[in-house]
Amino acid sequence: MLVTAFEPFGGERVNPSAAALHALRGRSVAGHPLVTSVLPVSFAASLPKLRRLVLRHRPCLVLCLGQAGGRANLSIERIAVNVQDARIPDNTAAQPIDEPVEPGGPAAYFSTLPIKAMHAALRDHGLPGEVSNTAGTFVCNHVFYGLMHLLATEPRLAHTRGGFMHLPWLPGQGEPSLPLAALTEGIAIALLAAATHATDPKLGAGHTH
Repeated sequence: MLVTAFEPFGGERVNPSAAALHALRGRSVAGHPLVTSVLPVSFAASLPKLRRLVLRHRPCLVLCLGQAGGRANLSIERIAVNVQDARIPDNTAAQPIDEPVEPGGPAAYFSTLPIKAMHAALRDHGLPGEVSNTAGTFVCNHVFYGLMHLLATEPRLAHTRGGFMHLPWLPGQGEPSLPLAALTEGIAIALLAAATHATDPKLGAGHTH
């Protein structure tokens, strides 16, 4: 399994996804060793690094992680959209507005991970989780869309499933927040659910707005 995170951005000194990834290094889930890597918060550099990792390791599953300050839950993303609309510059001062991630690509891709099973597993373990219907329009969505486009168009990756999960702030970054141990546990639980469910159960996890 390949699990990625992001470096800090927006003036922050820490990114919860990178902190949790560090805690997960060296682990295995359902017999699959975890390959971990931190991606740059850069529209130009993040996807090339992710593509190299995926093509080198050809994992059974890819889960990309990112920070979603202001959210209270571990947010399992349902859909990635083919747009870049950066409210703030990335870490290289790039700020694309209304540009596609992949020119000529589909408007959107759905996660191919069992998002409802992952959500249920988090709740069963007493952790705050949700299925989210927006990954934003910053570098997180950029990477999520680029990952799904790669998996959809590269024959060598026909058996690789992929998706994205956003994490709340760590304590001290802002509120709401979750401690690092809860974030790390939640990621491991979500990965185990993803590895052990070939299909997704039909469970309600929608929103009215």
